[in-house]
Amino acid sequence: MNQINHFNIRVYGIFTDPLTESILLSDEYVLDSYMTKFPGGGLHFGEGPEDCIKRECLEEFGQEIEIIEHFYTTGFFQKALYYNNHQLISIYYRTKFINPPGFKISERKFDFPEPVNESQSFRWTKISKLNQEDLTFPIDQFVSRMIIEKWKTGPWRP
Repeated sequence: MNQINHFNIRVYGIFTDPLTESILLSDEYVLDSYMTKFPGGGLHFGEGPEDCIKRECLEEFGQEIEIIEHFYTTGFFQKALYYNNHQLISIYYRTKFINPPGFKISERKFDFPEPVNESQSFRWTKISKLNQEDLTFPIDQFVSRMIIEKWKTGPWRP
């Protein structure tokens, strides 16, 4: 096993729709793999986590978002899946759209013409039907359990 000597910092948005009690998921084909995760991506040098999620949303959705609050930062060791010598740190924010979503939201998983790297589609899924296995990565699965528990104690209201 290679020694861990790099950090991979990822920042994600948790978008919920209180009216439909749904959460937004991103279905992607990246690094020759299908993956379902929360919208977001990698932190750039010289960028803060809040700047990162705002930039990622502009890139992915083509629209601005508002950060409601910090939700979770990885509190345990997680090795990055795609890089042998990287430790993964993920930061999650509760977020909302400033304007109604103006991008395509699909009814089905992986709704893109063909699986080429960087293919992406978005879909709402009912939080009551969200299952940790719906998400690809262990940290997203952990966070999905937190979201489900939070939702059970009372819906979030942006």
